[in-house]
Amino acid sequence: MDDWQFGPAQELRRAFILDDAKLGPIQWYRPGKSAAVVMSVDDIFPGTSQTAYESGGDLERGALGRLLWLLERHPQLHLTLFVTPDWRRISPVAHRPWRHVPWLRDRVYLANVLPKGTMDLRNHPAFVAFLNAMPRTEIAIHGLHHINQGYSISVEFQNRDRAACADMLAEAIRIFEQSGLRYVRGFQPPGWDCNIDLQQACRDVGIEWVASARDVRTPVSKNARTAMSGLSGVSMIFPERIAPNLLHIGTNFQATSAPERAFDILDAGGVLSIKAHITKNVPGHQHLDGVDDLYMNYLDRLFDDIERRYGDTIDWTTLNRLATPLSASSSTLLPEATGTRAVAHRAA
Repeated sequence: MDDWQFGPAQELRRAFILDDAKLGPIQWYRPGKSAAVVMSVDDIFPGTSQTAYESGGDLERGALGRLLWLLERHPQLHLTLFVTPDWRRISPVAHRPWRHVPWLRDRVYLANVLPKGTMDLRNHPAFVAFLNAMPRTEIAIHGLHHINQGYSISVEFQNRDRAACADMLAEAIRIFEQSGLRYVRGFQPPGWDCNIDLQQACRDVGIEWVASARDVRTPVSKNARTAMSGLSGVSMIFPERIAPNLLHIGTNFQATSAPERAFDILDAGGVLSIKAHITKNVPGHQHLDGVDDLYMNYLDRLFDDIERRYGDTIDWTTLNRLATPLSASSSTLLPEATGTRAVAHRAA
């Protein structure tokens, strides 16, 4: 057994691994490229500056305008936007009085939530049209409501079985399709949590890749394993199949990271996976990697440095374009060992 199979996530992963020999880190880019750069942005929904907080709803006048500025400055840059189909969370911090009541606190929302449908993409056609028109940008799934009962307010799929997870993902896909939003078969789980039931549900509905682990602290090396947020024990700088027909790509860089970390990842031949959150400040919390002028200026300088240092050897791409050639959806890469039916996807 290879060294990569040992680690904090070994037992959980073993429960879902069907073919050990075809799992593990993958270093593959387009011909002539030695490393890759991807950038993704979380928590995008139609919230405006007139609501609890702006999360893309102000279009070019808000945070999406800052992303467009960065795209214009760097024609080689591509973006992956993780969009929530019907966002309901207002604050990620528990504040309601029953948070102190045992049993009850695990079965109710401990923070204020929006009524279902308020941010449903089907009710915001201008927002959908704007996302569809953004250049060099792809859309992937970021949960259904981004809300959960109990203290883990943002960890939406926590304590849900495979069928429940599949139903929620199918509803997210249904909203995307009925709204007319163009999307790819990728998924960022809210709160980074991607348990075994959720991994199986992703395959049930036809999701081909996930971005769960975030580690911006572990020193860079080709053998570095994640040990921060989300999945532990997966490759920190390379794509990795965590199960047949399911690829994982982690996050390893954000606003608090030094430029040297980016260069170390690229020198190691890895994927520099940059993360941002569309909103800087939400009630009760500040995102250190929020899309503000300071972070955009930092990335602008960083991308200039990367272009000067590495020239044409870098594969500037999106998570989906990186994952597609590695996806096990094709039988030429990894045959499905079991006949999992995409029932929920067909229902959508």
